Amino acid sequence: MATFGLTDEELLALPLHFSPELFKDQVVLVSGAGSGLGKAIAIQFARLGARLAICGRRAERLEATAAAIRKAGGACSVHTMTIRDPQQVDALMAAVWQQHGRLDVLVNNAGGQFPQPAIDFTVKGWNAVIDTNLNGPWYMMQAAARGWRDAGSGGSVVNIVAVVWRGMPGVAHTSAARAGTIFLSKTLAVEWAPLGIRVNCVAPGVIATEGMNVYPDEARAEFDRSNPMKRFGDVQDVADACCYLAGPSGKFITGETITVDGGHQLWGEQWTAGRPDYFKV
Repeated sequence: MATFGLTDEELLALPLHFSPELFKDQVVLVSGAGSGLGKAIAIQFARLGARLAICGRRAERLEATAAAIRKAGGACSVHTMTIRDPQQVDALMAAVWQQHGRLDVLVNNAGGQFPQPAIDFTVKGWNAVIDTNLNGPWYMMQAAARGWRDAGSGGSVVNIVAVVWRGMPGVAHTSAARAGTIFLSKTLAVEWAPLGIRVNCVAPGVIATEGMNVYPDEARAEFDRSNPMKRFGDVQDVADACCYLAGPSGKFITGETITVDGGHQLWGEQWTAGRPDYFKV
């Protein structure tokens, strides 16, 4: 079975497709930055000149990301917390403004789910995913928007969601939560436009990160059939989309979702909990 994820050295060596000073003097907050997509996104923003604030639940992972950022010459503050607690979110935003004096970009990357047939979900399991993938991003967006409103500065939100257009068999809970975040973003893009706040989403398909290891071997073995390119994307595909939306290139884009899925929304099958026998014939 294939292994997923890049080392810190490999992340720092990825070729940059944007100007190295694109986000100079800007502050970018990335949630779930201790591993996978969040780590790659945070490191790329730092390599493009941004000062980083990163948050997540596991201090040791966050410190490893911060060390990689500092190795590349960037500045980074670390905040251990959970986005599922609105009081911790408010404290996070206050700390970011106090330590950095500003916030320019929020990347809502933190999230999580587990593969399971929907008929077998427990109430606890359902609520845990909805809380992490819908309520948490909402708390972060609202707290960031209030800070921007009070500072009169405006800002940009990029939410990492999922390709929900054809449903997501095996992870119905995250499909519901991510769809909620997408349409919440569209609504907020209109409500918050007078404040100079843009709200957009990036929807990755199958991306080669260690997060793929939560899925059964049977499911992962078929993930290359999920799109007409018949392969995985890489973390920079997603990081580039975030930078495009957050940077000057996205200044006239709000309420949109950039889909980075190799064409999955057009063709392919993705059974995150394994292909049911009914669909094997």
